[in-house]
Amino acid sequence: MSMMKEFREFAVKGNVVDMAVGIIIGTAFGKIVKSFVDDIIMPPIGLAVGGVDFKDLSVVLKEASGEVAAVTINYGNFIQTLVDFLIIAMAIFMAVRTINHLKRKEEAKPTPPPATPPKEEQLLTEIRDLLKDK
Repeated sequence: MSMMKEFREFAVKGNVVDMAVGIIIGTAFGKIVKSFVDDIIMPPIGLAVGGVDFKDLSVVLKEASGEVAAVTINYGNFIQTLVDFLIIAMAIFMAVRTINHLKRKEEAKPTPPPATPPKEEQLLTEIRDLLKDK
């Protein structure tokens, strides 16, 4: 089998396509959550702690001198990223939980028993089986 044919079979398998769609949707979802955290969640939190913007929080290890930039530990960015992660993780958890709940409901539905054929059909089936046996 040629390498191109193998690659084509691999690339069009359902799992690969599903994964690609998931990554694209996940990236878009990440932007939405980032905006939600940056624009909705963090301003009230910053206001509650004295009007502090978390992205500006840092510890200066070495002051800037001339054209050399200051050396800082930007722990505010870390706090912001941690809040982003927690909100994204909670949103994904809730989505997966909902999907699993719906799947369990689907599996729990009893399947209806097969319909019994009419008496005429049952009689014809019995006659056919008797004729087969002879």
